[in-house]
Amino acid sequence: MQKRTLLASVALAALLAACGKTEPAASTAPAAAPAPAPAAVVKLVVGLDDNFPPMGFRDEKNELVGFDIDMAREAAKRLGVEVEFKPIDWSAKEAELSGKRVDALWNGLTITEQRKQNILFTAPYMENHQIIVVSAGSPIKTKADLAGKVVGAQEGSSAVDAIKKEEAVFQSFKELKTFGDNVTALMDLSTGRLEAVVVDEVVGRYYVAKKPDQYAVLEDHFGTEEYGVGLRKEDTELLAKIDGAMNAMKQDGTAAKIAQQWFGKDIIK
Repeated sequence: MQKRTLLASVALAALLAACGKTEPAASTAPAAAPAPAPAAVVKLVVGLDDNFPPMGFRDEKNELVGFDIDMAREAAKRLGVEVEFKPIDWSAKEAELSGKRVDALWNGLTITEQRKQNILFTAPYMENHQIIVVSAGSPIKTKADLAGKVVGAQEGSSAVDAIKKEEAVFQSFKELKTFGDNVTALMDLSTGRLEAVVVDEVVGRYYVAKKPDQYAVLEDHFGTEEYGVGLRKEDTELLAKIDGAMNAMKQDGTAAKIAQQWFGKDIIK
């Protein structure tokens, strides 16, 4: 009984002590400012086909060079961001973009209605045609002459889309063979495994100029196109920034200067 009385007394004393406690006065000192968040490293990862001269390709030192490489570097510099160039399988470019393995497709990317369904495009910065390249001395002179012939194009390129738009011409081919890159297609043309190649004009004329004794370009082509930079559909803020940088480059003559270096003339749209 004494033990219980003792325990009760101790508990009561503790309770009274707790009730008698006063809360410390609130501090009147100003709260310390929150530490600034560490600056994030901003990087623009550009996906490209690294065998697409003169837009983007490897030089004799295995370094990435080209018209679009220089344009992207200049735009990134103006935006204050780092730029990384990442070679990708061009036929899987949309998956690379949507999967966030790259942030932009900047490599002679043609703006098409089909691509607009999955890609957000900048304003066009250049016009292009899908030209027809044949061997020098070839009897093929027009699109009609492609009937019964084996024609090549890059897989996943707008050349394939442009050909298929002209269904009657496409159906007249003996075969449409697709390749991982245009260089391989042109090599097959030079060895006689193909009879014509449909290719972006900037690329086709680049190779024809290097080997005028091997290749010729027909007057006929598969239509006029426009190049733009491709982004994810949700990246509207990045779109506005790149469009702004590109417009400034056009206005101050920088874009024209880059074009002059690669094409010998200003081809900026």
